[in-house]
Amino acid sequence: MSKLDRGFSHPRRLPVLLALAAAAGPFAFPAQAGSGVVPPTAERRSELVRLVRQDCGSCHGMTMKGGLGPALTPAALQSRPADGLAATILHGRPGTAMPPWQDFISASEAAWIVEQLQRGLPDGH
Repeated sequence: MSKLDRGFSHPRRLPVLLALAAAAGPFAFPAQAGSGVVPPTAERRSELVRLVRQDCGSCHGMTMKGGLGPALTPAALQSRPADGLAATILHGRPGTAMPPWQDFISASEAAWIVEQLQRGLPDGH
């Protein structure tokens, strides 16, 4: 393995790569009307909303207004960069209770979740 290969596989490089992918916008994620985020299927959207409400809600509060973790309301997230929030979802926050979710959701699903949280999480049904 070359130094270059090791550099791209280092976990600290992943947020940078995700930010570059997000900056690529429509080239990295074929567009949904205006957002650049590919929406999951209807079934997967329902699964993701349930995941956010139940699993994320266990720390961020069942109403997303905060708890062990900070609030996940549109007002709390509007000024936060979407790519940074998606990276937090995927990779967690070392040294905190925020776990990585990359084994359960894809990068595009994390971006979709961020978009939904910034708009206001829809019902899961």
